[in-house]
Amino acid sequence: GRDVAGQAQTGTGKTAAFLITVFTRLLAHERPGRPAAPRALVIAPTRELVVQIAEDARLLGRATPFSIQAVYGGIDYRKQREDVQAGVDLLIGTPGRLIDYFKQRVYDLRSVEILVIDEADRMFDMGFIKDLRYLLRRLPPFERRQSMLFSATLSYDVMELAYVFMNEAEKVSVTPEQVTAENIEHLVYHVGLH
Repeated sequence: GRDVAGQAQTGTGKTAAFLITVFTRLLAHERPGRPAAPRALVIAPTRELVVQIAEDARLLGRATPFSIQAVYGGIDYRKQREDVQAGVDLLIGTPGRLIDYFKQRVYDLRSVEILVIDEADRMFDMGFIKDLRYLLRRLPPFERRQSMLFSATLSYDVMELAYVFMNEAEKVSVTPEQVTAENIEHLVYHVGLH
């Protein structure tokens, strides 16, 4: 039930960890609010990551009664919109598409019980921090929700986000036994047009 700021590399199982937490919490409480008000919100920087999280969520949550929707650019805008309006328990999306539908009042953020920000460091790198802050300011206060933030690095910027929008987040770090980057040599070859 505590808020978490987690540092973990790809392949450490963080998606399963936060999805199991989400499903456990949602199963323990009745649904407040209206159907188009998601109870859990997962924000990820890229559509590939959103698709992967949604696939994992459908696999892990297939025995649960929850509706899971993913929203991101590049596919049928109206279909995604209708799916979210029809009712959603777990909404997974990229910041841009989430804000777009929110501004159109397709869904409501007042019933969010659990928030997950995945790859927070990439949100900064990709320039999504303003969008992320926009969404976070519209959620219920941090004492009324559980928040989890995951990042490959817990930089000053990422931790500042945790301090402002989370309730005394517990810092958890999962480090792989061997750091892959130590075994990589980078070379650059400048070549002519010919």
